[in-house]
Amino acid sequence: MSDDDEHYPIGGADDEDVGLPKTTIAKIIQEHLPPDLWCAKETRDLITDCCLEFVHLISSEANEVCDKEQKKTITGDHVLAALKSLGFEDYIAEASEALVDHNKLSKERRKRSTKLDNSGISPEEKLRRQEELLEQAKLSMMNGMMGDGPQ
Repeated sequence: MSDDDEHYPIGGADDEDVGLPKTTIAKIIQEHLPPDLWCAKETRDLITDCCLEFVHLISSEANEVCDKEQKKTITGDHVLAALKSLGFEDYIAEASEALVDHNKLSKERRKRSTKLDNSGISPEEKLRRQEELLEQAKLSMMNGMMGDGPQ
């Protein structure tokens, strides 16, 4: 794999699109090193392989917990149970906080996405307004291209 690739692949995965972003891995590594130290590419690759193996281990265990509960979807609680089951109790508090934060953000996104749906405006009126805005943008762009400047 060349240095130009955007992701580190997950070892043994058939799908080459699955992986971790190189810049994210490099940033995390650099944040934990003293400012005067750098990490060799081979070391980053090794750390990435270890991270991916950890993710596989946790997800496999979470899948087993999920199966035991006869559920079809792995949830955050299954991941927390997997951490405990595998002896990673030290990670549970921070993972729980991350889960709470994630749930809050997800709830806020759902509220925002339904806000327009619950606005009382008919779908036809929404479409009309959207077409109006697009026409205004088109006219503005055409005027800008002709040198007339923005409206």
